[in-house]
Amino acid sequence: MNPATNLSSAITRYVHHDDTLPLPQLRKLGLIYSSYRFVVSLFSMLMLYISARTGDSTSLPSFLQQTTLSFYVLLSLILLGLFYVVRKHMRRQLAFGLALDVIILSLLLYTTGNPDLQLTMLYMVVVAASFMLLHGSQALVITLLAIILVIYQQFFYAIANSMSLANLGDALLMSASFLAVGGLSWSISQRLVQLEKVAANHAKEVERLNVINQEVITQMVNGVIVIDKRHIVLANLAAHQLLSLSFVTPATPITEQNTLDDTKETHNKALLSNFEQQLNEQHSQLFHACLSVASGQSRAFTYDVPAVANASIFGKLRVQIIPLKDDSKLVILEDLRREQASAQQLKLASLGQLTASIAHEIRNPLAAISQASQLLMEDVAEQMEDDSALTSESNAAMTGNHELYEMIFSQTKRVNRIIEDILKLSRQQMATQQVLELAEWMPSFLENYFQGHDIFLRIKTKPIISFDTHQLEQILINLINNGLRYSSYSHPHAYVEIDIYCADNDVIIDILDNGDGVSAGNLELLFDPFFTTDKAGTGLGLYLSQAFCEANQARLLYIPEHEKTCFRLIVPSIKSDNKFQTIEENLT
Repeated sequence: MNPATNLSSAITRYVHHDDTLPLPQLRKLGLIYSSYRFVVSLFSMLMLYISARTGDSTSLPSFLQQTTLSFYVLLSLILLGLFYVVRKHMRRQLAFGLALDVIILSLLLYTTGNPDLQLTMLYMVVVAASFMLLHGSQALVITLLAIILVIYQQFFYAIANSMSLANLGDALLMSASFLAVGGLSWSISQRLVQLEKVAANHAKEVERLNVINQEVITQMVNGVIVIDKRHIVLANLAAHQLLSLSFVTPATPITEQNTLDDTKETHNKALLSNFEQQLNEQHSQLFHACLSVASGQSRAFTYDVPAVANASIFGKLRVQIIPLKDDSKLVILEDLRREQASAQQLKLASLGQLTASIAHEIRNPLAAISQASQLLMEDVAEQMEDDSALTSESNAAMTGNHELYEMIFSQTKRVNRIIEDILKLSRQQMATQQVLELAEWMPSFLENYFQGHDIFLRIKTKPIISFDTHQLEQILINLINNGLRYSSYSHPHAYVEIDIYCADNDVIIDILDNGDGVSAGNLELLFDPFFTTDKAGTGLGLYLSQAFCEANQARLLYIPEHEKTCFRLIVPSIKSDNKFQTIEENLT
């Protein structure tokens, strides 16, 4: 392959495979060059008239010079305004302006009559700008146009000056300089384009990683808060949910001056400002504790979430404050319900092993005592029926003995119920959770266990939870039985209401009755084992119910603020039907 072919192929690859600057950079450089053209044209016009005023009459500008420069100033101003206003076809606008520059400079060079170093340098700027701003083919056309006009002008003057070709060599050297400047500018522009591509790729990678990080932080179960200069700069959805803070901000309309990115940034700022305001109002103790930690120091503590209005979670949070390099603080909020569930599982397992080992030893003598008391009561009853000749004193003594035997028998039955309740801990040590649709499961449960009782069921949504069905049955049986029992003590018509609804990511099951409720002095002892205000109760129903709830990552609470006696079961929701639907049933 000969050198000419190699040169031709290289030129072809250059023309068809050159890279150009991205549009944002092209617009910046185009505005700079358009402003440069207007300044040069205006400066040339001023210098022409200044030179004419300071010289003699022979140096007055010609009509062609005045017309050319006036036309150049006007077109430069028009091109600058169009390029600033019109954002379409920017390369076409630049190509037209650069071709106009070559033509105007050639006319000015023609009017001077001799090679001019200043005009030659302006040619160099035009050639360099064309190779940096335009495609290779367009830049090459403009460069060839400049070379042709310069050589033609010098050749025309050589003929006019009696075939004197002294300046023709300078014109050829100038043309070679155009090509050299063009090639150098093209190589620089290609390097700039590659650097822009690398920077753009890095920016895209950083943006992608930022999106991934934001998604990871958003989907985290733990709450994440970043505090910088006593202000919150980041708070994920889990932080709102764990602290029972609303996640709603005023909508920001999109206008011509307000782009989508600006709207998103404004929305985030409003969301963080709203979060900081709610945190300072409802959790001022937590907020001040985070701010009080000195820079560069870490701290960990347990925070009891206060009972705020309309909140569904009243548990404990583990708070970890970690210092960051820029003197900001990373606050991690961890829900302790999972740890409490694991601890409860271990407690149930150990208690189950203990109760299983001693239940047999207790129930054997208990059964003997119960049987003996029954036999004694039967003997006393037979003697009182057969021996009619007994005196009144003997009859009174036997009646007293019969009452004592009945007391022994009733107490043995009570002890047996206590053992049965404790054995429930050992029969199912680990929670076997299943997916339950409460809208379908709850009516079936009430039909099986509370047929004939007044139970009013209201389901406002269709929540789905994960719970051990046997343990959920035991919890609801204990709560509903308690409601029916204590409601009957206060009113002749005993009934229980069950409300099921959703709050944030939790499913709320409220067991309501019209009893007298729990006194303020008994609130702290309510869920303690063997605590009861009913003489016939064992004091283990609420304790076991709370233990089963914690084993399933749920919570059982008594709500004293409610107008009725309310025990609230809070269960994490898997998913819920978005359609609002109310289901009301009355099981009588």
